[in-house]
Amino acid sequence: MHKVKHLLYVGLFLLITAGMGVSVFYSIKGEETADYVVETNAFFAPFEYYEDRKIVGVDVEIVNRVAEKLNKTIQLKNVEFDVIIDNVEAGKIADAGAAGLTITPAREEKVNFTIPYYTSVQYVIFNRNNPPSLRDDHIVWEALGGYKLGSQIGSTGYLFVDDEIENGVLAGTGATIKGIDSHQLAADAINSHIVDFAIADELAAKFIVEKNPDLNALPLYYSGATREEDYPVEESYAIAVNKDRTELLAAFNEVLAEMLTEDESGKTEIDKLVLKYMGLADE
Repeated sequence: MHKVKHLLYVGLFLLITAGMGVSVFYSIKGEETADYVVETNAFFAPFEYYEDRKIVGVDVEIVNRVAEKLNKTIQLKNVEFDVIIDNVEAGKIADAGAAGLTITPAREEKVNFTIPYYTSVQYVIFNRNNPPSLRDDHIVWEALGGYKLGSQIGSTGYLFVDDEIENGVLAGTGATIKGIDSHQLAADAINSHIVDFAIADELAAKFIVEKNPDLNALPLYYSGATREEDYPVEESYAIAVNKDRTELLAAFNEVLAEMLTEDESGKTEIDKLVLKYMGLADE
C-alpha cells in the first residue's frame, strides 16, 4: 500500500529548501539541461507534493510521460502557485504549468489549456466542534455568511469566495476572505483561530482531514430552488501551456487522452494514480 508522508514533513522540508530552487529533472537522454520547464506548486497532494526530497504525484506522472513521448528533458520546478499562469504566459522561464490548475476564462486569455483530466468539487474544511450550518451532506454558500474564510492565494477556491463576497450571496454578510500560502496552512489557520473555515479542492481537503482528527470537510454547493436541487461548486483541471508551444501542447493532449481511456473496470489511469497517491491503492 502506498504510504503518503505527513504534510508536517512537507512543511519542514519547505523550510529547509526555501531559496534552493529545488526542481526535478525527467531526462530521457541523461542531460543536465532541460528542453522544457514545467512549473508546479508542490503542496497539493495527491497531484504534487514532496516525498523523500522528491516531488511526486499525479501531475508528475503526466509530465514524465510527456518527456518520454517527446524524447526530451523536462524540468519540474516548484514555485509559488499564483505566479504560474503569468510565467507560462510570458514563456521566458516556464513553458507549461501543472499544479491542479482550473480552466477559467481569465486564464484562457493568457495560456492554452490541455483537455481536462480531472473534475473536482470545492470543499469547506472546519473544526469538528464548530461546524457551519449543514444541509444534509453538504454546505451551501449562505451558511458561510459572516465568517472569516481562508483559502490558498490564487486558487480557484479563493477566487470563488472572493467573487461571492464581492458580487454573490456573501455580499453584505460580513464574510471575509484571507489569502494563505497553501491549503494546508489555510486548514492550520482554523485551529489557530485565524479563520473560521477553509475552502480547498476536494482531494486536498480530504488529504488534510485524514491527517488531522480535529478537522472535517464537506462539499460546497450552490443553493437550488429546493434542497434536492442544490448543486456542487465544480471545476476542471488541465495543464497550462504557453500559446507558442504547440508541440508541447499536442504531446500533453496525446498523453492525457491515453491516460483517460477507461479499462475493463471503468477506471482510467488518472483514476488509479489519484488512488495511488492518496494511499488508497496497492502499488
